[in-house]
Amino acid sequence: MNFVVTASTLLKHLKSIGGVLNSNNTIPILDCFLFEILKGELTISASDMETTITTSIKVESNDNGNIAIPAKTLLDALSNLPEQPISFIVDKTKHSIKIKTETGDYNISGQNGAEYPKLPQLNTESSIIIKSDVLANAINKTIFATGNDDLRPVMSGVFCQFNEANSIFVATDAHKLVRYTRNDAKAGSASSFIMPKKPLNVLKNLLVGIDDAVKIEFNKTNALFSFGGVNLICRLIDGKYPNYEAVIPKHNPNKLTVDRSSFLGALKRVSVFSNKATHQIRVKVAGSQLRISAEDLDFANEGHETLTCTYVGEDMEIGFNSRFLVEMVSNLDCDEITIEMSAPNRAGIILPANKSNPSEDVLMLVMPVMLNN
Repeated sequence: MNFVVTASTLLKHLKSIGGVLNSNNTIPILDCFLFEILKGELTISASDMETTITTSIKVESNDNGNIAIPAKTLLDALSNLPEQPISFIVDKTKHSIKIKTETGDYNISGQNGAEYPKLPQLNTESSIIIKSDVLANAINKTIFATGNDDLRPVMSGVFCQFNEANSIFVATDAHKLVRYTRNDAKAGSASSFIMPKKPLNVLKNLLVGIDDAVKIEFNKTNALFSFGGVNLICRLIDGKYPNYEAVIPKHNPNKLTVDRSSFLGALKRVSVFSNKATHQIRVKVAGSQLRISAEDLDFANEGHETLTCTYVGEDMEIGFNSRFLVEMVSNLDCDEITIEMSAPNRAGIILPANKSNPSEDVLMLVMPVMLNN
């Protein structure tokens, strides 16, 4: 089984799917890429058993067959090669691979491609076609809010909810919540699934620079994402997602509007002086003045800043975890943000004050922390 391919093209495809590979696999063959050739097309697969990605390249070859090639060795070798065509000569009986370049020959010991785990068969129950930039935005806006609690696996992924009116993506770790809605992505019927964090991160990287429609097909156990010659299939998180609408307070009479970049800068500077265990900051608003302060009594550190803002409501002082606020405000792309509050012991709602895209709706919720006066 022989084929010729350009070094840079092969490296680009390998890097794009290599993110799914684990560093410590219990099954040795999962340290490899699976190469399969059929009618002049090379299909490369990478898998960690939960998620499998395949990508295809046209190559010069009259052969058909497969071989598993150690991923790290191949990536390291290709990373140091200049742009040139390279030949792969595979001995299928010994499972060895010779790589011939313009200046050298390299031998790698591979494994039997027939032993590579097979792709799960997806009996599609639902599907939706969504623009790549819409999906990438949905992942970027939500993935940071997912949880890491092994006892609550449903909260370690992003809840994807499709219906005839819109598509909604939700992530929460019980301290913060993000609901991202797109009114320009609609499905034929109502359906939903919970997507794990790792394949979402891989998918996010795959979508960079892609201008293509993504077809999502899924059933109760797996989801398949297809676009631009790439297929990503992953196991979904089993379970019922919490009723996120119930925790979003509906009546928030106190509304604060402030310049996003000024607020973010002040948060980052003041949070340096907060307690390293609680990351607690105080947000005090009265009239058109917003005061952000933090103190660490253990080390006698203290810092505060005052900003001008637009505020409607009663004077208020509320505590937040600065890390959560910084994450949320960093993930909004607008000039001004609005923070809606009802009481110091109720969640605060962060919204863009001005929508850059009328089809997009972002709501972020952050739980307060108790202030010690």
